Amino acid sequence: AGSPRLDFERDIMEVQEQIDGLMASAERSGFEVSDELKELRTKLDALKESTYQNLTPMEQVQVARHPERPYTLDYIERIFTNWIELHGDRAFRDDEAIVGGWAALGGTPVMVIGHQKGHDTRQRIECNFGMAHPEGYRKARLKMKLAEKFDRPISACIDTPAAYPGVESEERGVAEAIAYNLREMAMLSVPVVVAVTGEGGSGGALGLAVGDRILMQEYAIYGV
Repeated sequence: AGSPRLDFERDIMEVQEQIDGLMASAERSGFEVSDELKELRTKLDALKESTYQNLTPMEQVQVARHPERPYTLDYIERIFTNWIELHGDRAFRDDEAIVGGWAALGGTPVMVIGHQKGHDTRQRIECNFGMAHPEGYRKARLKMKLAEKFDRPISACIDTPAAYPGVESEERGVAEAIAYNLREMAMLSVPVVVAVTGEGGSGGALGLAVGDRILMQEYAIYGV
């Protein structure tokens, strides 16, 4: 309730509300509604597919910036197992705008790195709204080199408006940190799969986005 919705999602939300209302009514009355629910869910899936495959460029931007999108830690929770987060850049501090660590994908150990924005005001401030400082990119580079040392593939999730452009970020060398990442990622000897899960803004995205394969998410996933 009260969550932001986009204009082109109106029909989708109407069907979703019908499903929610039918389920609530069935719980109260005890009536069997499985056939009706199946029909509505089929309609919802078809409506989502047709809607999100025909977005205008501006609508695609709105979807990419939607505050209810999942972020890196959400994907890790749902896709990977045995997550062990690694912190810090061994030089200045731990930048929470970028997370990284070991995980397993189908039993294969991988290094997962990605932007993190946060789901509420407190988290978003802690993560600086997904805008990393130079120490965030140095942190990511250390994790990538660690993965290379142990011959493990790397998975990177991109979702940032940009690197943080503040004075302190420039003083600590954010442009240099991104440039080093571009060079080092281009020379990594292990596979790198990059998934653009939201925004991919400027050098802030490029600092994690040099990979052997780039994946683009077709439409939003809400409700996480």
